[in-house]
Amino acid sequence: MKKILFFAVTLAAFAFIAPGDPLTKKERKEAIDLLKSTENDLLQEVQGLSEAQLKYKPAPDRWSVEECVIHIATTEQMLWETTDAGIKQAANPEKRSEIKMTDEQVVKGVEDRSQKRQTFDKLKPENSPFKSMTEALESLKNSREKLTSYVKSTPDDLRSHVLTMPFGSLDSYQMILFIAAHNARHTLQIKEVKADPGFPKS
Repeated sequence: MKKILFFAVTLAAFAFIAPGDPLTKKERKEAIDLLKSTENDLLQEVQGLSEAQLKYKPAPDRWSVEECVIHIATTEQMLWETTDAGIKQAANPEKRSEIKMTDEQVVKGVEDRSQKRQTFDKLKPENSPFKSMTEALESLKNSREKLTSYVKSTPDDLRSHVLTMPFGSLDSYQMILFIAAHNARHTLQIKEVKADPGFPKS
């Protein structure tokens, strides 16, 4: 009788054990830190700029500070919608073998401004639903707050949802890193615009 009781109690105990956290504390912290730091860096770079400074273009084929911000917000919205849709699909961990980049390589590769790329037409500033930097920043702040909160507490197994993108396969956690790194990439572009000799003094 005692053995049966012990066995029953043991089974009950196992039934109440929470499943393992799909993300480590380190992964959560690194993603949250990157999301926060890249947002703060961007806000710092655009703070206090005049209308002339926001709209200054070093050349006809280069973006202004305002256009960079609009592109960041537009792309972030698209990337998260894509990532969220992937998370809501059935997990596909068998596709992890298609991932060729580590988390660090994703971040460094996206941030690297030595390799210039042409964006899709729908992500160009002139095609964005945001018509001013104010609109774009408001969207960015809201989406970043929601995304940070999501990363803090989500029970979703982001590593088991792999997305096939034009630039390669990434898991959903890496897509979140990509979002933050894309922000950093264009914040560097903003710094380049501000460093141009013709950038207005005020």
